[in-house]
Amino acid sequence: MMQLKKKRALLAALIILFFAFVYIKTNQVMSEPENLWTNSESKADCGVVLTGAVGRLREGFELLAQQRIKKLIVSGVYKDARMIELFPYSVYYPEVNLNDIYLEKRSETTFGNARHSLSLVEGLRCRDVMLITSQVHMHRAYSVFKMVYPDTLVIKKLTLPNARPESGFPGLASEVAKTLFYYILSLAEYLNI
Repeated sequence: MMQLKKKRALLAALIILFFAFVYIKTNQVMSEPENLWTNSESKADCGVVLTGAVGRLREGFELLAQQRIKKLIVSGVYKDARMIELFPYSVYYPEVNLNDIYLEKRSETTFGNARHSLSLVEGLRCRDVMLITSQVHMHRAYSVFKMVYPDTLVIKKLTLPNARPESGFPGLASEVAKTLFYYILSLAEYLNI
C-alpha cells in the first residue's frame, strides 16, 4: 500500500513539473517581442529568412532593397523551387541583385535551417546574421541557431508578426510542443544519451 502511494506521489510530482515546464516555455514563446519596425536601424552582413509562413521572404527582400543586409539566405526552400515562384514580385525590386540571394534547399526543420545555412554564412564570410522569422517561432529558432552557430558569429533578430496559421491556440500549442521537443533533444545530446 505504501509503495502505491509513493508511485502516485511521484507521478503527481512529474505531472506538476511537466505542466510548470509547459507554462514556462509558453511564456518564453509568447514574450518574444515583434521588432519589425523598432529594429529599422539594424544591419548585418547576411540575412537568414526561415520559410514556413507568408511574409517572411518579402521582409528579406525589403532588407536587401534597403541595404540593411548584403546577402540573403532563404532557408528551407522546396528542392525544385525557383526564385520567380518563391517571390514573383522580385521584378518590382530592381535594386535587388538576385545573385545576392541564396536558396538553401536541404533543410526540413529549424535545426536543419541552422545547420545548412551555417555553411553558406561561413562561405559568404558573414560576421553577423539577421535571423528573420515570426514572433511565435523566434524563441525556438534563435535558441537553435545559438546552439549551432559559433559564438564568434553575432545573431540579430528580426521578429515579424505571426501569420494567420501561426496565430491562436493551435499555432502556439504546436510551437510549444516543438520547443519542448528541441529542448529535450538538446538535453539528451548534452548528456550523451
